[in-house]
Amino acid sequence: MYSTTLPHSCYIPCKPKKLDKTRTSHKGKNNKKVSLFRAIMRRFIHTTVRRNSAQTTLKDTLKKLVPQRRIEFQKLRQELQNVQLPNNELTVGSILGGMRGCQLLYWQSSTLDPIKGIKFWGYTIQECQELLPGPEDSSNIFYPEAMFWLLLTGEIPTKKQVNSLIQQWNTIVISNSSVETSYLPEEVNSIMNSLPATMHPMTQFSIGVGTLSYFSKFRDNYSRGVNNKLTMWEDAFDDVMTLIAFLPSLASKIYRRITNQCNKKEVCKFDPSGDWAQNLTSMMGLLSKERNKTTKEDKDDTKEITNLIRLYTGLHVDHEGGNVSAHTTHLVGSALSDPMLSYSAGLLGLAGPLHGLAAQDVVKFLLQTQKQVENTKDETQVEDYLWSVLNNHHVIPGYGHAVLRREDPRFSAMLDFVNQRSEQFKDDPNVNLMLLLSRVAPRVLGEWGKCKNPHPNVDSASGVLFYHYGMKELDFITVIFGCSRAMGPCAQLVWDRIYGLPIERPKSVDFNYLKKFSKL
Repeated sequence: MYSTTLPHSCYIPCKPKKLDKTRTSHKGKNNKKVSLFRAIMRRFIHTTVRRNSAQTTLKDTLKKLVPQRRIEFQKLRQELQNVQLPNNELTVGSILGGMRGCQLLYWQSSTLDPIKGIKFWGYTIQECQELLPGPEDSSNIFYPEAMFWLLLTGEIPTKKQVNSLIQQWNTIVISNSSVETSYLPEEVNSIMNSLPATMHPMTQFSIGVGTLSYFSKFRDNYSRGVNNKLTMWEDAFDDVMTLIAFLPSLASKIYRRITNQCNKKEVCKFDPSGDWAQNLTSMMGLLSKERNKTTKEDKDDTKEITNLIRLYTGLHVDHEGGNVSAHTTHLVGSALSDPMLSYSAGLLGLAGPLHGLAAQDVVKFLLQTQKQVENTKDETQVEDYLWSVLNNHHVIPGYGHAVLRREDPRFSAMLDFVNQRSEQFKDDPNVNLMLLLSRVAPRVLGEWGKCKNPHPNVDSASGVLFYHYGMKELDFITVIFGCSRAMGPCAQLVWDRIYGLPIERPKSVDFNYLKKFSKL
């Protein structure tokens, strides 16, 4: 039986360990575009910087960073209080057009460059694939735990630090749940069982995350007046650790319910030594489906779907602060709602078709194209079909982006995943069509002339790869997205409390105010 003061009982003090003097990168030769000299120097620099804290926990590492970063933040805030940013003038079009492109939010861990794509504390996806620890037998795959460490601290973790975080999250789960409760707290499991299995997976997911608020240390200590502005970040941190630790259990519970596997305990397999993505894959039953596992190809499938989920969840952790799910989480958190409630709200934004449902729309488009085009291997036939789609005022899902003006680096990473496993995908007509579209669609959209960015985004490839490995429940893809996206906004919530950021409260204007600027 677990304690209702769950966050208090989750953390086990670590014994002091010897300093780790191993290199940062565990991938070696996997990046052709970065020079050997540059790679060696980067590894040397980060290994040297981290030697003194190589064996500390994530919270210990963060505690060491907080005082100096607080000082720097407050100095910057005071010095630049009235400084107007260049190229940041608001227009009526900005107000009525969703504030797109307006620099209005502070976001700590990621920035989005229109050309180079997302950067995490200045590291590109390509660099993260090279530097972040991952499984030894898989190149360009890193553990999501490693990315979370980077998001919170700005530092590349060592393999031992990542392993310590894996163990912390697993300890939270196994200390406060059991297989009988689907590795969820009993109250959360009871709530999930009471929901209709036919309810949309994202609705179930948001409810489940919100229910975890019952165990919020942040909420409990705030209501009792225990914490203060200087210490409440620690309660936020503990809540975030609890939330993220239980996401694989919660997501897999939903998946087993919608696939009628909920009562099969043999499907819900939690590995106390497994990483976060591995347990998500395992508890969903994707590693234990009734199929022949005697051939090498089938064994590769079980390994590679885990690697796909590692890659997918690692790539989707954050995308600046202006997207709907991230901004919603930050907005609700600014009212000092606990991290569980804040991210529960963010998930409702992610459930919107303009935000988190694009990957499943791409799969539907691919399946529809297979029906409409006689030979989907023929570029001319596919191109003609794309023109018919555009001429009938429909969109080609998976192409273009609100900010990016080049191919999405996340798509490039997914494409590399396919190319490195070409034998596994060579006979999949949907994957082959996706690859063909990535060559044909940009040309068609460029000639069409109404798209600022005709290049593929990450949704162009991600959904069809899940489909390849047997996940046919398209509505569930966004739940995996939601597991990943928790890491960025929740890391930001911790820094919001560290810096003492105020409640978000912009000023609104009405139609008569705007009419003053009109000549009509």
